[in-house]
Amino acid sequence: MNRHPAALLALTLTLVLLPLAVACGTEARSGKSRSTGPDGDPPVIGVHWRVDSLTTDGTTRNAPAGAYLRIDDHGRISGNYGCNSFRAPVTVRGDRIVLGPADSTAMACVEGSDFERALSRTLDDGTLTAEVHRDRLTLTAEDGTRVDLTEEKDASLYGTTWRVTSLVDGDSATSVPGAAADRPWLTLDRKAGTVSGGLGCHRFGADATVRDGRLTTRDLKVTGKMCDDSLRAVEKTLIELLGRPLSYRIDHRNIALTSENGKGVQAVAEP
Repeated sequence: MNRHPAALLALTLTLVLLPLAVACGTEARSGKSRSTGPDGDPPVIGVHWRVDSLTTDGTTRNAPAGAYLRIDDHGRISGNYGCNSFRAPVTVRGDRIVLGPADSTAMACVEGSDFERALSRTLDDGTLTAEVHRDRLTLTAEDGTRVDLTEEKDASLYGTTWRVTSLVDGDSATSVPGAAADRPWLTLDRKAGTVSGGLGCHRFGADATVRDGRLTTRDLKVTGKMCDDSLRAVEKTLIELLGRPLSYRIDHRNIALTSENGKGVQAVAEP
């Protein structure tokens, strides 16, 4: 692999969109309250739902930042209670969501621990009634406890600043190390037909064409300046990676770009 930035001229990203099984998304925004979709399932599948609050016995508590849940079309629910992440089996039957026992991480959480325990009790191995109104979802447990949630859209491939947070090798991921942390990024401009970003020290930009599920760059330009030695290893890794075809998958505000040999990066959309 050419170690120089010119290797980026060969950049080709194979775009593999993560399918979203969102049922009846249009009707859910029609202004009418709908609890079920056309096939009897509530339009909640494939949506990232931010947890806003939990109401028990007339008392409402606001959720910690980062609390969310998402139901996929393979019978699984995953999310975060506000500190710990969880996964559980789930069955959607009409307006009823039936959850099985959850597996969760076991981090010690100080702030929001009371909310987290209450939310986990509500979601763990129970039956919830779902009601959707536009971009809002209400889940009501059999004891009357209510969870209020709001839909959050996935970040767009275009116009988003994707900040590289981790380097991936197979099943393992490590944070971008040392002085390079938080430096590498990229963004795609649909109207201008360009891709640009930073490698850690050097900046790059190129024309970009998306066609038949592939993005190809040409006329790459890279800034030429002296860079700290501590940044060179990360830049070399990124240059080698970007010279290969990459698949990508967007999950809410995260993107994973992976080459055929299992090496890749994970990035997060900046606000």
